[in-house]
Amino acid sequence: MRHQRFCAIAFALTIILLVFSSVFAAFGQEEWTRDKITAEFSKASTGNIADAVDEATGQRGFMYRDMKPVFRTKIIGPAATAVLSRTLKYDNRERPNYQLEILDEAEPGSILVYVLEDGLETAGIGNLMATAGKVRGLAGAVIDGGARDTEEIEAIGFPVFSRSITPATSVGRYFSVAKQVPVTCAGVLVRPGDYIVGDRDGVVVVPKEKIGEVIRLIRQYDEKESKMVPIIKEQKSMLKAIAIYNRY
Repeated sequence: MRHQRFCAIAFALTIILLVFSSVFAAFGQEEWTRDKITAEFSKASTGNIADAVDEATGQRGFMYRDMKPVFRTKIIGPAATAVLSRTLKYDNRERPNYQLEILDEAEPGSILVYVLEDGLETAGIGNLMATAGKVRGLAGAVIDGGARDTEEIEAIGFPVFSRSITPATSVGRYFSVAKQVPVTCAGVLVRPGDYIVGDRDGVVVVPKEKIGEVIRLIRQYDEKESKMVPIIKEQKSMLKAIAIYNRY
């Protein structure tokens, strides 16, 4: 009887501990809404975000160096993806236009990520698609390929990042083969829902499951750097600041 009573008490205590652990864990986790994520990434440099992704994942999150904005801008938002492949001139088969479907279907605030197979000589976006993206409230587009109508795109105010500028249209040269699938864009894996952050320095991809950890690391970097700046100015030495705060 005593043994049974002891087991019952032990079982009850275990349940209580599990409940309290769950409650404390819930209080310790920050809920990352889109507004909160955007606010955090808006304050951070792409350099620090790239560093944080490196540390959080052990892999590079920054795209090739030629992925640059058509005009000076910054983009932040979840990815909506499409893949385009080369077509033959005599191939007249009717195919779904996933490129335009995702343009129409992506939620406001999303960033289009288009990957064109060997597409540096061909534009994956122009003024008409930029107009559609603008009126639909999308946050921008990242093109592993080219862009055209750049003056019109700047006037429209729709943020576009691309690896080249070219007048060549994709119509008749490419067809879309998939939408909302994982893609490799400018050397980095991008899955639908992963966060894209881009500015004049380049574009970084933050895996959606690592957003909280990346933001935590960015906050640490920013805190250290804000304290390092006055030391560098006073001591005229970056080495002394690094020795104190171990930023690198």
